[in-house]
Amino acid sequence: QVQLTETGGGSVQTGGSLRLSCAASGYAHNLESMGWFRQAPGKEREMIACIDSDGTTAYTWSIKDRVTISKDNAKNTLNLQMSSLKPEDTAVYYCAADYRRSWWDRSCSSDDFRYWGQGTQVTVSS
Repeated sequence: QVQLTETGGGSVQTGGSLRLSCAASGYAHNLESMGWFRQAPGKEREMIACIDSDGTTAYTWSIKDRVTISKDNAKNTLNLQMSSLKPEDTAVYYCAADYRRSWWDRSCSSDDFRYWGQGTQVTVSS
């Protein structure tokens, strides 16, 4: 089993940037797929981006120009760089992972992942 811990959340003003990190521990040496999701108050959890072990990525079109997903295999760390943040980006951001890749066609969903972190709060003020 893998444990996922998100860090880097906090408060930022509109137009600012944040870098979120997800540290994988436990049995984390052969994760095939990882991703970032977010859930705003009263809304459904939505995809931000996913990445597989070879570096293939999938992004939500609406925010693709403002986020970059990356991973450091040596450190078992997943990152999400966000810029030009808006109040509507306010949400709890979750890291997800699995030992298999079940997403294709440049689109992933929460159903593609069995392991989740507890989330980190991002608040963007106007």
